Formats: sequence, C-alpha cells, structure tokens
Amino acid sequence: MFKKILVANRGEIALRIIRACKELGIKTVAVYSQADADSLHVRFADEAVCIGPARAKDSYLNIPRLIGAAEITNADAIHPGYGFLAENAQFAEICRESDLTFIGPQPDTITRMGDKALARRTMMEAGVPILPGAKDIIPDEATALSEAERVGYPVIIKAVAGGGGKGMRIVRTSDELARNFGMARVEAETAFSNGDVYLERYLENTRHVEIQLMGYTDGRVVTFGERDCSIQRRHQKLIEEAPSTVISDSMREAMCLASIKGAESVGYIGAGTIEFLAQGDEFFFMEMNTRIQVEHPVSEMVYRTDLVKEQIEAVAGKHSPKDLPRLEGHAIECRINAEDPERGFTPSPGEITAFHVPGGMGVRVDTHAYSGYKIPPFYDSMIAKLISFGRDRNEAIARMLRALDEFVVEGVSTTIPLHKRILRSNEFREGKYYTTFMEKFLETEKKH
Repeated sequence: MFKKILVANRGEIALRIIRACKELGIKTVAVYSQADADSLHVRFADEAVCIGPARAKDSYLNIPRLIGAAEITNADAIHPGYGFLAENAQFAEICRESDLTFIGPQPDTITRMGDKALARRTMMEAGVPILPGAKDIIPDEATALSEAERVGYPVIIKAVAGGGGKGMRIVRTSDELARNFGMARVEAETAFSNGDVYLERYLENTRHVEIQLMGYTDGRVVTFGERDCSIQRRHQKLIEEAPSTVISDSMREAMCLASIKGAESVGYIGAGTIEFLAQGDEFFFMEMNTRIQVEHPVSEMVYRTDLVKEQIEAVAGKHSPKDLPRLEGHAIECRINAEDPERGFTPSPGEITAFHVPGGMGVRVDTHAYSGYKIPPFYDSMIAKLISFGRDRNEAIARMLRALDEFVVEGVSTTIPLHKRILRSNEFREGKYYTTFMEKFLETEKKH
C-alpha cells in the first residue's frame, strides 16, 4: 500500500480523496493555488504545497510543479481526482517516469479511450453496441456531408478529444451540417487544442446511463451498477440517480457485461465509467471516462462501497473481490453550483456569508465550502454535492427535498431553488424524462 499520496486537485474531490486516504492510514499532500490558500483540503491534508498563481494553467495544470511537489514531500503516488489532469496520458506517463504511481489506468489506456473515435472502434471490436456513424475522423465538410447521408439524419458532430459538450453539434439537415461543421472544429480546437471531430447518428428521447466499473491488477473488471445522468443542461449534469428508472434487471446485466468486455479489452485498472445512450431495451456506447466521476457517491450509497478507497487499493495491487454487494435502495445527487439560473446560469463567485449543510437520516454532503469562504472565479462553480438515500425512490426524493430546504447558502446565488423545482416536477417524480428534459423544463418555466 502507498505511504503518501499527493492529491493533484482541489475542492470537494481533493477533500474526498484525503478522507479516504486517512481511513486507509495513508499520509496526504495537498497542492493549492494562491487562490485556494484557505480551502479545506489544504487544512485537512497532512502537508500542503503552494504550486502557483490562481490560473489553472499556472498551478493545477502545471505538470512540473505537481511532480516537484511530490518529490519534495516524498510522495509515492499521485491521485488526480477528476477534471484538470485526471485523463491526461502525458501526465500519467511522466508520473511513471518519475517513479510515482498514477492512481488511474495506464497511459496507453487513457490515450486509447480519450480519443473518442478510437474508443468507438475499440468498443466495437470488443462487441460493445455502438451507434451507426463514421469509422474515422472527419477531415472536411464534404466528407461530413457524405457520411451523414450514409448514416441518416439527425446526426451529432463530436470532438475527438471532447467532453462537457464542447465541440458538439446536433444537426438535422445538410444545410445545418454545413453551417455547424466548421464551428464544431473551431470550438474543439479552442477547448482541447485538437480540432478533430467525428460523426454518429443522433437518437431522440434517450437516457444517459453510465456503468461504474473497477479494474484490478489480476485482469478482472467488476461493475457497481448504473447511474442515470439524463438531467443535464448543455451536456453538463445537474442531477444523477441510481438505479435508473428505465433499466430492468436483465438490461442492467447486459450493460454491465458489455462494460466488462470493453474495459477488459484495454486492460483497465482502477475506477472508470462507460457511458451509454439508452432507448427502450437498447443501449449504445457513447464514451469512456478513465477516472472517478463527480457522481460516484450515488453508486457508493446503493452498493455500500467506498469507491475511492477501492480505487486506491485496486491500483496498489489488490485483487478483485469474489463477492460484490447487491444493489439496495435508491440514491439521488444534486450538484450545488454557485450559479444564477435566472440569469442564464452565470457563475456567482464571491464570499459565502452563511453556510449550513443539511443532515439527518440518509443525507450526505460532500463540500469544501464554509461560511466566510470566498469562491474564486477561476475554477468550476460546483460548491457541494448533496446526496440522499432511501429504501426506495420516493423516500430518496422526499429526503432530497427536505435536505434542499435545510441547505442554507447566502452571499452568492446557487442552483438550490432550481433543484427543488425539478424534483417537484411530474416528469421527474414519475421517472419519465430524457436528456432533453432541461430544455423543455426551462422553456415551460419561461412561459409561466
């Protein structure tokens, strides 16, 4: 087992990893930018190293400074969390060259699954269902038009190195494709320094369902069921739940088996997620995330497993467990962002003047915020994850609404009021929603 882990991240995920390490008896090193000097992950780690100015490229994305911090503190492993460098194959390779264990899959696995077009081909070869689409990168508009005619409209253009909806365009006609192809490439180049895109058929009325998996050094991959992430705005998730309301036991088994085949085909080690689009009793591969996910707590609640501890132990050499816990109950997660939904979800940085987190049976809060904490304007706007657990979905919803009522955040705008309205909507309560839910929900609210 590792003796000391440097956490190459910030905020609630850094704190989450530090907690797991403490329970495993592992020392921790926090890194922080000048803007995060007062953050809780700095306070609760065993050691802390300032790695630069506020801008992420000068601190959390600065590989030499991260490696230097690990070396001067004698860390033997680095946990990247999610975001920043979590899926950066170069960082994973430099860790290996520096005799530091990267708590994630091997660099070549990250490269293979990070290239969305290559990942698609890899999963197809492993027998995982994929949507009809182009086999390779689309080099120009003429090829895009030809492939779209072959695949059939509507189609979706996606950035090969993409994520978070950047470099993504849904088009329904050849004219729309001609207008959007160049813009998608420019956006992809701006966001990822890689303008390559590919194309696949776009399905209407689908659910975004992902399978939580864990790979071990003995070559075996196991799964911890599915999460439904269909409540999202501009491909940014707002609410997740486990299990999904549309997945039967037989479909869950089929999705888990497909995920295992896909992950084992690339020798996957550590925590990861395979994301699918589900429609009726069919499902299709969308992408693989080679890291722990923001929404992992809902899977932890229904499978009674600490996935971060399991991830660390798996990478350290622990063999796969013979018996896995069974799915039990229902869990929901609301991402509490410092944003103003009434003003187009504009970020709301500033000082939190009052902060009270909810508690009670079946309620969990993962956060790095506190009263007096100043939310910096340089990073992601999420300040907390609120998770509820119940014996069934109705109880989980009731607990979440009660917890949202108890959650006090003053001084900045948050998404808490929006979450309440979503959970009270008939579509959510009945579990009858799709990835287009938020567009229709917000449009309906405008009219009223």
